[in-house]
Amino acid sequence: MSYVFPPAPAAAVPVDGSNEQFPVRRIYCVGRNYEAHAREMGHDPDREPPFFFSKPADAVLYVAPGSTGEFPYPSQTKNLHFEMELVAAIGKQGKNIPADKALDYVYGYALGLDMTRRDLQAEAKKLGRPWDTAKGFDRSAPIGPIHPVSKAGHLQKSAIWLSVNGEEKQRSDISQLIWSVGETVAYLSTLFELFPGDLIFTGTPEGVGAVVKGDLLKGGVDGIGEFAVRVV
Repeated sequence: MSYVFPPAPAAAVPVDGSNEQFPVRRIYCVGRNYEAHAREMGHDPDREPPFFFSKPADAVLYVAPGSTGEFPYPSQTKNLHFEMELVAAIGKQGKNIPADKALDYVYGYALGLDMTRRDLQAEAKKLGRPWDTAKGFDRSAPIGPIHPVSKAGHLQKSAIWLSVNGEEKQRSDISQLIWSVGETVAYLSTLFELFPGDLIFTGTPEGVGAVVKGDLLKGGVDGIGEFAVRVV
């Protein structure tokens, strides 16, 4: 078999402490999964079923530990927001997964940023249109290395935080997720068959806000470290 042109290289994220790469298949993102963030976005935080949006696999922008990743300010926006998140990496195929078995499908965890063109998202909401241009643009998913469960364990109660230019903007704990990682995996598997290589951005705490060129973002989750990203 031949291709019309060479296929693009597969998107991948390094696995912490090894030479292996985690190939990215799909990126799913959970909307409004912390109560305080739901309120700051003007929504009732009652525990209704989770909803999801997607980013393309090649939206990942790998940020190596100890380095500062460079995130290009995207076009067509004047209101670029950060959203610090815990990312769950799927390592087993499954659908209709029971909630009490769902964590068995998680290969590891990573730090992630769901960068958002908030003005385009607001316009899409007003018009009842999809969020693709607001959420799925190039390099809109900065991510750190995957930390395997075999080393990091399952994160149940860990602080999550983000600062901009040294000023703390977001701080919460992943125990405050409306839908836990296991519940999220289980519910998502009723909508899509999950496969190794899928990434799930599990939601962001309150405190999201705008950044401009030159801003330095530093975020972390206790148990899997921290990373730094500069907007350029």
